Amino acid sequence: MNVAFFSTKSYDRQSFNHYLPESSHQFTYFEPKLDNNTVALAKEFDAICTFVNDHLDEKILTKLNTLEVKNIVLRCAGYNQVDLKKAKELGFKICRVPAYSPEAVAEHALALLMTLSRKTHKAYNRVRENNYSLEGLSGFNIHGKTAGVVGTGAIGRAFCKIMLGIGCKVIAYDLYENEELKSFGVEYLPLDVLLAQSDIISLHCPLTPDTFHLINQKTLELMKDGVVIINTSRGALIESKAVIKALKSKKVGNLGIDVYEQEEDLFFQNRSEEILQDETIARLMTFTNVLITGHQAFLTNEALAQIAITTLKNLDELEAGKELTNEVVWKKA
Repeated sequence: MNVAFFSTKSYDRQSFNHYLPESSHQFTYFEPKLDNNTVALAKEFDAICTFVNDHLDEKILTKLNTLEVKNIVLRCAGYNQVDLKKAKELGFKICRVPAYSPEAVAEHALALLMTLSRKTHKAYNRVRENNYSLEGLSGFNIHGKTAGVVGTGAIGRAFCKIMLGIGCKVIAYDLYENEELKSFGVEYLPLDVLLAQSDIISLHCPLTPDTFHLINQKTLELMKDGVVIINTSRGALIESKAVIKALKSKKVGNLGIDVYEQEEDLFFQNRSEEILQDETIARLMTFTNVLITGHQAFLTNEALAQIAITTLKNLDELEAGKELTNEVVWKKA
């Protein structure tokens, strides 16, 4: 299958090129993201391969259909960027990578938490400047805290196990309770109760209409003063302006995010020579108790390898007309 690969980075080329010799597919790598300005690049391709910030809305899908592209493979787990109803109407076959390395994302959530708890990012910069003062570096123990995990899919389960290992009390919220986690001592609670009891809240749920701005002014009011919030899932789970107000009032004691609701025109690009136009993220970066990384939680060698392997398997199944293991389809509510 001839595949147009959008939003290409060097690590994408490296991981996919490693496995392409064993495959019958041919890839053409395009650095730009898929949007209205670049969709024409998909002309004469059998399929496209896209990532989290590529546009697959009604307008783009209609143009892809006109270009006679019929197969779409997502090299990510989330699919909130896809208009599934329109895709079904147009006859698109869409596959994703549902689980590539849950531990990669869970461990990055832990990295954000531990960095904030011990201020190692500040200590690193001080020592680089020959400053060994400990003033202002007092942290807090994670051991013994109550960690609330919102969403216990593969990543959420991995994070629960990590936090249990550190010595936290772990409580969770999910529409579907996991019996294995319960046997380990994880207690499932209603969301409002979890928010009220947690010292640390880590988000591991998908972005849906029900979870959009899950963290907002009302839910923030339920939380303990000084709560720590970690988000490695989807940016729009958090209402940025509401969390800024909560940081100013010290309702939120620390915030660690690897995703941001307006990240599309920022993340995955080098903008170091430009003036930052996004006033919201600029404001977030003024807080000394906020740690932001640029959507890198997935970025481990193991995860990249699994993404490539699963994506190529999805293409194999599409080409052979087999039952699709990882198909994403629209279902009427």
